[in-house]
Amino acid sequence: MKKIKNYLTLVFDEMINKVTWPKWSELQNSTIVVMVASLIIALLIYLMDTAFSGLMRGVYSIFY
Repeated sequence: MKKIKNYLTLVFDEMINKVTWPKWSELQNSTIVVMVASLIIALLIYLMDTAFSGLMRGVYSIFY
């Protein structure tokens, strides 16, 4: 039990004194970057899926 208490004490000390927490404005900027990147990736996947579907429809129309 003493080892667990010591571990939790060390974790708490590190989280309070050694971790550099981002400022609110940095969090907002990072969130915007992630949202924009996610939208761009989703758009690219949609375009690739649409193109591949059209290609496969063309291939299937040849054989069926």
